[in-house]
Amino acid sequence: MPGLETLALSVVAGRGARSEDEERSGWSHLLEHMVFKGAGNRSARDIVEVIEAQGGQINAATGYERTSFQVRALKGGLDLGSAVLADLVQRPTMDAGDLAREVQVVGQEIAEAADTPDDHVFEMAQDAAFAGQPLGRPILGTDASIARADPARLSAWRAQLYAPDTLVISASGAVDEDELLALAERDFGAASGAGVQNPSPAAFEGGARKLAKPLEQANLVFLLPTVGVRDPAYFALRLFAEILGGGMASRLFQEAREKRGLAYAVDAYSETYADTGVLGIFAGCAAKDAAELARVAAGEVKGMAGGVSEPELARAKAQLKASMFMAREQPLSRAEQAAVQVLLFDRTLPPAELAEQIDAVSQADLEALGAQMLAQRRSAGSVLGPKAALKGAEAFQAALFG
Repeated sequence: MPGLETLALSVVAGRGARSEDEERSGWSHLLEHMVFKGAGNRSARDIVEVIEAQGGQINAATGYERTSFQVRALKGGLDLGSAVLADLVQRPTMDAGDLAREVQVVGQEIAEAADTPDDHVFEMAQDAAFAGQPLGRPILGTDASIARADPARLSAWRAQLYAPDTLVISASGAVDEDELLALAERDFGAASGAGVQNPSPAAFEGGARKLAKPLEQANLVFLLPTVGVRDPAYFALRLFAEILGGGMASRLFQEAREKRGLAYAVDAYSETYADTGVLGIFAGCAAKDAAELARVAAGEVKGMAGGVSEPELARAKAQLKASMFMAREQPLSRAEQAAVQVLLFDRTLPPAELAEQIDAVSQADLEALGAQMLAQRRSAGSVLGPKAALKGAEAFQAALFG
C-alpha cells in the first residue's frame, strides 16, 4: 500500500548461554521465556495485545553469546516498542507460579529436541567439540538445571545477563534518529548494574558421539576447529564452507549426492563465536552408507585444502554477497546485523566494506585456512540412527588423519 512503512527495533544483550555455569545451564533461555509472562505494569496478555493492536509483532531469541528482543511495527510504533522492550529487559515480574509453568514448557522443548533427530545430532556434535564447556551444553539446558531456578536467583541472573554494559539498541526502517536516541535515553538511560564475567576461551576437544535409534535414516554431523568471527580469515571460512557444501553446485552435493547417491541431504556451514569457530558438515543418509559418506566428506575437505579453482571461488563470493545483502532487505535483519556488529567491532560495517573483504579472499587464503584446520588433527563427529550407521562417527576422523 502506498505510504505504508515499517520499522524494526532490537534490544540485544551481548551475553547468552555461554555465560552460564553448569548449574545455571539453560537459565538464559528460561529467562527469555519468563520476561514475557509479565513486565512493568503489563501482564503476559497485555504485552502481546498492546503490540499487536498497532499491527506489530514481538519476539526474542537466545544464543550462546547474545540474547535479542525484537519488535516489528508499522511507522509510528517505535515509542511503544521501546517502552515494552525496556520493561521486558529491566522490569520482568518473575512470578513463582509462572516460573513453575515455564519450567514445564521448556522441559517440553528439551524433550522435543531430543525426539527430533536432526536437532539432537547437532547437540551431540557440539558436546563432542566443546566437552565440559558452556559451548558444549545445549542452550535449552537440562530438566535438572532449569528446575534449580527460582524467582530470586533468576532475577539476579537477569541483572547480570542484561547488564547495560553490553546492551545495544538498534533500529531500522521508518525510524527517526533523534526519536530513537530520545527513547533510548528515556527507557534505558537509568539502567545500572554489573554484568557476568566474560566466558573463558573455548577449547575444541573433539571426539565421537553415537546414539542408536530405530530410524529409517541416519543423521551425521562432523565438525572441524577453525577461526572466530573477529579473525581476519573469517570470510575465507565462509567461502570455504560455501564451496564445500553451500548449494547444489558445491563439492559435497555434487560428489556425495549427485555422483554417488550416498545422501538425500548434505551441506556444509560455518558457526563462529567471538574467539573460535567450527566448520560443519551435516548429512542424512541410509545407515549402510554412513561410513562411506563420512570418508567422502573427509576427502572433499582434504581436496579443498589442496586448492580450489577460480570459478569455484568467484561463484562462492557471488553467493555469499547475495545471501548477506539480500537479508538486508528486511528492517529486522538490518537492525539485528547492526547490533551484532557493534557488539563485536564497536561499529557498524558498511556493506561496501564487507563486499571488499569478501572480494579480497584469494585461493591461497582458502588453502591456508584448510591447512590450519587439518593441522590440529582434531574433529568431532556425531551419528544418530540405526546401529549400522554408528561406525560413521569415527570414519571421518580416520579418513582425515589416519
